[in-house]
Amino acid sequence: MRVEFATFNKMHDEIENEILAKFKEVYEKNWFIQGSEVEDFEEEFAAYCDAKYCVGCGNGLDALFLILKAYGIQEGDEVIVPSNTYIATALAVSYTGATPVFVEPSIITYNIDPEKIEEKITPKTKAIMAVHLYGQPADMDPILVLAEKYNLRVIEDAAQAHGALYNGKKIGGLGNAAGFSFYPGKNLGALGDAGAVVTNDKELADKVRALGNYGSDYKYHHVYMGNNSRLDEMQAAFLRIKLKNLNRWTEDRRNTAKVYMEGIHNDKIILPKELDYAKHVYHIFAIRCNERERLEKHLQDNGIMTNKHYPIPMHLQGAYKELNISKGSLPLAEEISETELSLPMYYGMTKEEINHVINCINSF
Repeated sequence: MRVEFATFNKMHDEIENEILAKFKEVYEKNWFIQGSEVEDFEEEFAAYCDAKYCVGCGNGLDALFLILKAYGIQEGDEVIVPSNTYIATALAVSYTGATPVFVEPSIITYNIDPEKIEEKITPKTKAIMAVHLYGQPADMDPILVLAEKYNLRVIEDAAQAHGALYNGKKIGGLGNAAGFSFYPGKNLGALGDAGAVVTNDKELADKVRALGNYGSDYKYHHVYMGNNSRLDEMQAAFLRIKLKNLNRWTEDRRNTAKVYMEGIHNDKIILPKELDYAKHVYHIFAIRCNERERLEKHLQDNGIMTNKHYPIPMHLQGAYKELNISKGSLPLAEEISETELSLPMYYGMTKEEINHVINCINSF
């Protein structure tokens, strides 16, 4: 039996007629930028996140960058980011001219460890970027306490955690602002690149909207040196259809995770842990194994596709060689990068597929 790492087949089969009808509707309107579909999606997604404002943009990286830029973060500033995350988190900081400062994760959650943040705060620190990695919320309360103590912004990188809960509250409205990605593989994915900024800060929302539209608050009037990063009508229309189904799709992923957790019994495998404060949405089902390459080959030999998130930590990437962070300096990020393996996780996995994965892991 072959089990894909991810597939959209069942999800897209269910909504195909609605997607095609919406495509025809938008196509026939001949209005593809900054129209009613974007306005409606922004309103609906803000409400979904229990926040006041949503501003669509081109992708998740742009969402984070536009937040930082709108808050005036610039060269000479520092922004605290997790050492264990996708490189887009740090790139958003670098694009402002500021410096990303890496803080190690909890080895239990793989998210930034709040207890390790304060020692990295300096007079140059302007913000903390909290990533809800793999779909599990970061521990936000202690981060918010630190931010208040040092007058820092808190920005949620929510690219992998649409609909996740922290102490019963939706992520996206917990800090000053949140950046979302709607890359096709996300739990809420467009049919191309797309992103959004979510916030309760109207001034920020207005500035982000202008910055993403060439710095323009109205046509041919440019108050900032902005960018071109706008959510287009077609993607917004598709996202509106998918958003209506997101809670149902999320529960399916959580059920798959539950079966994995109850069924996998192998001392070589470290399973993910869902903390009491969290409702994990399992964008990624991340296990760890000290014999990862051998496990990966064993699963592939049995038709099971896997992935690694992420095999080279940011501080050891060529992109960040100028930071001069040597191997061994961030040991937890390195340990996770060397041992993490992502199992198949997508809406519509069959019992047979799930059980095949479990049986193959248990036989390793």
